[in-house]
Amino acid sequence: MNRFNSLAQWLSWQESLHPLTIDLGLERVKRVYETLLPKDHYQPITLTVAGTNGKGSSVAYLEAFYIAEGHSVGAYTSPHILRYSERIKINGIPVSDEVICAAFSLIDEARGDTTLSYFEFSTLASLLIFSQARVAIQILEVGLGGRLDAVNIVDADVAIVTSIAIDHVEWLGKTRDKIGYEKAGIFRPNKPAIVGEQNPPQTLIDHATQVKADLFRIGDVYNYSKNRQTWTWQSTRYVIDNLPPPALKGEHQYRNAASTIFATQCLKSRLTMRDESIRAGLQNVKLLGRFQLIEGDIPILLDVGHNPQAVETLVLYLNENFPNTRIHAIFSMMKDKDIAGVLSLMKPMVSQWFFTPLTHNARAVTESAMRVIFDECQINTGHWGFSGFAQAFTAAKSTARVGDLILVFGSFFLVSDCCINLKIGEIKHEH
Repeated sequence: MNRFNSLAQWLSWQESLHPLTIDLGLERVKRVYETLLPKDHYQPITLTVAGTNGKGSSVAYLEAFYIAEGHSVGAYTSPHILRYSERIKINGIPVSDEVICAAFSLIDEARGDTTLSYFEFSTLASLLIFSQARVAIQILEVGLGGRLDAVNIVDADVAIVTSIAIDHVEWLGKTRDKIGYEKAGIFRPNKPAIVGEQNPPQTLIDHATQVKADLFRIGDVYNYSKNRQTWTWQSTRYVIDNLPPPALKGEHQYRNAASTIFATQCLKSRLTMRDESIRAGLQNVKLLGRFQLIEGDIPILLDVGHNPQAVETLVLYLNENFPNTRIHAIFSMMKDKDIAGVLSLMKPMVSQWFFTPLTHNARAVTESAMRVIFDECQINTGHWGFSGFAQAFTAAKSTARVGDLILVFGSFFLVSDCCINLKIGEIKHEH
């Protein structure tokens, strides 16, 4: 029997069911998974993606490649920007609320008296839905870390770690070595372990060796080189040239694309992948909130970057595409992030700051705390006192002139508020 009739009711209940929003550990969720999907269930080929930054982009590339090749593909990502159903897609299309509710009902039945977090519910729902739909491949984004993340209950046929930087320190540790070890937890014996960072922490390499994973690193086994209008991907065994630039913008997207192309080559004996499908995927890939440009007299750029490594790529992108442009930043962050690190990087780029409180989120930084950090960073161009995104946007727009840029960045939740307020549902990239 269904506990609830609507997705909103299910989600509201899930938020209060488990005492901790984030509760890393596989014991509870694995127990429910094994009840829900017994050993002989249909499991698609599984590709798992972890990393500090670049996970969402990498899932989007893989999804686009396999759709172009004609394979059925399930993609699981988090968090969502507009609607919860964005988290669970089949062939690029979010599944219906009815399908998600039906999955929740089966999970609720299977769990008995085991409590599950909001994220664990969504992870189990995606695995159940993809198994029921019998997709050829499921691409799973790791929510947090790797080793103890709910996604890690599934043994990946190929695992990608995109990048490693300092983030989520309360859960993963304060050093790249500790974080690298956590992310390497998705590697499996005798399976490809792809690392999209030139200089990963030694702990990640050591763990791959220890579990006897097949480690493949960018700049070592595979790489890319840019030409004037196109680019070339090469590995020790294969070359693909005349590739179109990725539709997702920023220099770092070549690295993400290169790693995901290598992943498709690792699976080629089980799932075909033609060079033409890779070219089509690079052109067709879409992702809300990553260097997403809304054209206009005063263009708006959205980016979910919320740690110094992500913001370094944003600085490069702004220098390249908006040199000598006055930038008005609508900004907010979670209080557990390196806010001062982000502000220090962006300080030379931004003319005016418009702080937006995210009052609906307990993890968001408050205005009083943000004012202190602004003072510490010696930024005196902050505008304060807004009730939310709509007021901050109105203020930024009234200050901006034609030719300026409004930048909305710092948190998924802020970009989500922006998309909902401005009714931005589709992705428009610069031509």
